[in-house]
Amino acid sequence: MTTHHTTHQAGHPTAHHAGPGPGHHCGHRTEDLDWAAIGDQLERSARVRTPFLEGAADWLAATADGEVRRVLDVGSGPGVASLVLARRFPRAGVVAVDAAPGLLARAAGLAAGEGLAGRVTTHRADLPDGLEPLGAADLIWAGQVVHHLGDQTAALAAIGRSLRPGGLLAVVEGGLGPRFLPRDIGMGRPGLQARLEAGMENVFAAMRAGLPGSVAVTEDWPALFTAAGLTPAGSRTFLVDAPAPLDDLGRGYAYDRLNRAREGLADVLPADDLEVLDRLLDEESEAGVRKRADVFCLEALTVHVGRRV
Repeated sequence: MTTHHTTHQAGHPTAHHAGPGPGHHCGHRTEDLDWAAIGDQLERSARVRTPFLEGAADWLAATADGEVRRVLDVGSGPGVASLVLARRFPRAGVVAVDAAPGLLARAAGLAAGEGLAGRVTTHRADLPDGLEPLGAADLIWAGQVVHHLGDQTAALAAIGRSLRPGGLLAVVEGGLGPRFLPRDIGMGRPGLQARLEAGMENVFAAMRAGLPGSVAVTEDWPALFTAAGLTPAGSRTFLVDAPAPLDDLGRGYAYDRLNRAREGLADVLPADDLEVLDRLLDEESEAGVRKRADVFCLEALTVHVGRRV
C-alpha cells in the first residue's frame, strides 16, 4: 500500500515488501520503479511467510468478537495475505487495498487462480485516508505498512475508523529480521548478517525520519493503539522456520533480501563485506545463496491487535 513517501517501500509502501523491514524502495520515485519485478519479490516474501500468515489468521479468528464477514488487507501488495485471510474466514468478503494498480492486478489474478475471485476484490487507495468508501470491516490487516506513514498514531486512528464496533485492527510490526546464513560462512569475517542488520537499521531510521509529517514515537504498539482510540487486544509473535537446505522459493527470498542490503549499504560497508556479498549474490557460484547447502530462513514477525469499542 502506498502513501507518498519511500518503500522500505519508498515512495510506495505496500504491505509485504522486502526491504529494511519489508518493503521500501528508498530514494526512488514511484514512476521509476519496476513494479513487475517488485511484485515478484513481494510474492516470494509473502509465500515464504505463509506459515506466519496462517498462524496469525488462526489467532485472529480466536480473538475476533463474533463472525468475521468483511476483511480489509491494507497495503496488500500482490494479495497473498488476502488469499490466506479469505481461506481462514470463508464467509467473509476480502478487499485487497493498495496504491499500485499493477500489484492489485496481480492480486486479482492470484485470487482468480485459486477460485476466490468472487470473494477477494481489489480497491486502489492511498493510506491512511482512502478506506472510507469501503464501509465498515470486522477485521483490518495492516502487514508492515504503518511504519511507512509519518504519523503512526494518526494513521492507526484513521484506519481504525473503518472498523465496526468490536472490530479488530491487526498490525504487523517489529519482531526479528530474517537470518539466512550461519555466523561463519567460510569466507570473509564471521558475523556478516549481524553487520548487515545493524546497517539496515540505520537505513530504516533515515527512511522514517524522511517521511512527510514524520513523528518520532516510542514503538509501544499497545500504547499507540490506546492513543489512537483503540483498545489493545493482544500481541503475538510467529516464527518462519525453514531449515537448510532451502527450496528455490526460499533461496529467492534470501537473494532478494541480501541484494537489497547490498544496494542500501553500498556506500557504508567495508570493501571486504561488499566482496563477500557479491560472492553470495553470484547466481552461478557454488558459494552463492542460490546453490550453497547451508542457507536457511529464520524470522520472527509480531502481530499487535487493537479493538474498536
